[in-house]
Amino acid sequence: MKRKNFITLCWISLATSLFFFFVFTEEKTLDNFMLTILISFMYSFLLGIGNGLINDFLNKKFPWSEATTKRAVISIISILIANFILVYFCNYMNFVVFQKSATTEEYFSGKYNYINWFTINIALLISAFLHARGFMEELKKTSKKEVVEQKLIAKSANAQFESLKNQLDPHFLFNSLNVLSSLIDENPKQAQKFTASMSKIYRYVLEQKDKELVTVEDELEFAKTYCDLLKTRFEDSVDFIFDVEKEDLRRFVVPLSLQLLLENCIKHNFATSAKPLFIRIFSENDTLCIENNLQVREQIKESSGIGLANIVQRYSLLTKRNVFIEKSEDYFKVKLPILSVKPNVVSDITDDKDKAYERAQKRVKEIKSFYGNLISYCIVIPFLIIINLITSPDNIWFFFPMLGWGIGVVAHGMSVFAIGKNWEERKIREILEKRNKQ
Repeated sequence: MKRKNFITLCWISLATSLFFFFVFTEEKTLDNFMLTILISFMYSFLLGIGNGLINDFLNKKFPWSEATTKRAVISIISILIANFILVYFCNYMNFVVFQKSATTEEYFSGKYNYINWFTINIALLISAFLHARGFMEELKKTSKKEVVEQKLIAKSANAQFESLKNQLDPHFLFNSLNVLSSLIDENPKQAQKFTASMSKIYRYVLEQKDKELVTVEDELEFAKTYCDLLKTRFEDSVDFIFDVEKEDLRRFVVPLSLQLLLENCIKHNFATSAKPLFIRIFSENDTLCIENNLQVREQIKESSGIGLANIVQRYSLLTKRNVFIEKSEDYFKVKLPILSVKPNVVSDITDDKDKAYERAQKRVKEIKSFYGNLISYCIVIPFLIIINLITSPDNIWFFFPMLGWGIGVVAHGMSVFAIGKNWEERKIREILEKRNKQ
């Protein structure tokens, strides 16, 4: 047991013993005072430690965050059984052993059933408070852990996306300069035209590389310009076909994806006038496809693999839909998902964090409201019972507020932990899953 809990139980025991000694004890002697302290400490420590050990054991075996419903059911059953046994034992020690006001036969004959029932209810209220406090402590730990994890995920995703985008600028420039270098030797006039076209294309690269998505229409216009640049070098050795549906033009793809894939087509395949390379760009079943006839060239040096890997990783950060690759003896095809909604990695993470934080704040307020209600119930009802038994023991009226308020507490708890929130969270998950599939 923690020192803090031990000190708390000591203060509770002392306060309880003083209350019962001055209010209910007729002969205020030192012996009676010590007996009252002994009995108070027995009830406090047996019930407190017993329920505390049960709570600690269940926290290890069935944490609230991992199995809330299962934990709630097991907690109810365990505290009912444990408090029933502990109360009967404490009352037996009190009335039979310490006060000697009854024999063992009298105690178990039913004479003390009312006192046992009353004490069990008090013990259950205290136990409910302990379990509620344990739930709140674990909720705080889980919330802090989730906040830290979400921050790490957000920073990691943001850094990863920035790293992927920063690959595009030097990658394109390096490959373009390689092409220009080849053209200078092969055809100086074409090299001049290539240089002029490259400046326009590079401007697009600089404008688009910082965006998460661009429209299919913008990407196609850029791809056509880039294809003209390639035609400048390869002339009739390469042929391009564009066949994209009009309804797909306003949808979105990853920027510079076509340029990177066109580069791959040229890099990995040979193209001659006798055996031209045919590259077709078309839309098919919510995907933008780039297909070429397979004319694999021997690689002098190993490819860096930046192009296709970059596209796959950027798509993985934006959507759950995958980039598909098809390869046969005759052709090679890459299918890029066309997205209907334009997500933003950084803003989405920020928005999701803000919304999650707002939901968490609202959730914590609801939970605090419930536990405030429960704690008030645990404090007020026992005092009403004591007042009722002192002032009019023949007229039992505390049942009515205890039952009415108890039903209200149960209904409040159901709305917070069971019916309302489970349904709402399930619907939120369904909506998010539908959005991520797009």
